[in-house]
Amino acid sequence: MTSLIRLTAVAAATVLALTACGQGEPSPATDSPSTPGTSVIAAFYPLAWAAEQVLGGDSAVTTLTSPGAEAHDLELSPQQIASLPDADLIIYLEGFQPAVDAAIEQSGATNLLEVGDVVDLLPLPEEGHSHDDEDGHSAEAEDDAHDEDEGHAEHGSDDPHFWQDPMRMALLIDALAERLPVDEATVESAKETLTGLDEAYSTQLANCERREFITTHAAFQYLADRYDLVEIGISGVNPDAEPSPARIAEVHDEAERHGITTIFFETLTSDAVASSIAGDLGLKTAVLDPLEGVTDKSPGTDYPSIMTANLESLVAANECN
Repeated sequence: MTSLIRLTAVAAATVLALTACGQGEPSPATDSPSTPGTSVIAAFYPLAWAAEQVLGGDSAVTTLTSPGAEAHDLELSPQQIASLPDADLIIYLEGFQPAVDAAIEQSGATNLLEVGDVVDLLPLPEEGHSHDDEDGHSAEAEDDAHDEDEGHAEHGSDDPHFWQDPMRMALLIDALAERLPVDEATVESAKETLTGLDEAYSTQLANCERREFITTHAAFQYLADRYDLVEIGISGVNPDAEPSPARIAEVHDEAERHGITTIFFETLTSDAVASSIAGDLGLKTAVLDPLEGVTDKSPGTDYPSIMTANLESLVAANECN
């Protein structure tokens, strides 16, 4: 009789333990996040990072652009589009990713934060010709300018890469804090991090041998504008665009005129153009990450560490002290 009572008690305890464990597991029948709290969908990585700083740990932030994918050429799955109306907030940048703009319209989602409404954006820079060309362009340079005009139409009239300015990222965090539940600790930490990045850039780039830098992807206008640098983009705002021979010749001239030591390229696209120009001129190549996504090839693991790595690269290339 005693043995039977003991066996019954053990069986009951086992059932209770299994039931308790089962309550913490997500249902296999649903695709919704298991993390409790506010559900946010961000179009690409810097927007997701900002949302995570506001929300803290008790929320699910989904990024539409997968790590390693080129943000400019994003294509969305039917499942991603269907998920949009259920989000508590969708953060996107109109004109940067046409697929996201179309999906939002198609889905009828209304809980939106368009970054251009809360962050001051700069117009797209003029590209496709030498900075010193005052009397017009060659035929090949005109072709480059036409190609860039098509890229401008695809991306709208504003430069999307605002996150290269840490203080504009701080403005986004402020705007998100008005729309989302706020984790005060993570928000304060993020704002301190962004202020620290701004101070480090300002201090370390104050005294340099040159202010110009050359990069394959013209994604650093905001950085150049804030820290008194001059960005020379080889291929414009579209990282996959192929520069013409005329544009490459112009870049050669500018590199020699400004005493450039390094041609910068990014991790998500080929370094062939940068390597070719650097090889022609006997220069070095290095990564300057546009921070549109984070992969195992990125020079850091998150927004602050990659921004720090970019600063170190600029300091070395421009011989700052």
